[in-house]
Amino acid sequence: MICLNSQGLPLLEELKNLRAETGESVIMDDKLEEMRLYHLDKVRLMKESCSEFNPEALFADGFDESIIGIDTKGRVTYSYNQIIETLIERDGMSEEEAREFFDFNIDGAYVGEYTPIYIYED
Repeated sequence: MICLNSQGLPLLEELKNLRAETGESVIMDDKLEEMRLYHLDKVRLMKESCSEFNPEALFADGFDESIIGIDTKGRVTYSYNQIIETLIERDGMSEEEAREFFDFNIDGAYVGEYTPIYIYED
């Protein structure tokens, strides 16, 4: 059984690499696609749930897969670690560049009462 962890899609990339190394069949590709679609559906449902709970909730553009929930005040919560991973993998930043970009452009942006909050995980 394969489970998605808080890192989400990067885990799928690891599985693709493992499949390439071991020469697994097309069945593995089908399973990976099934997992990817499941994950994307889960992300969509999480975003919809946040919007239903608070129609005024604000989202960080391009980081839907990093949403982990909504707080009691109606602010969308994101995984800091996942955002950093996204910046590194999607945008080709080094870890230091990703952290600096996050600090100044994401965490440092206050856009009102429902500005998203970011959870740091160990």
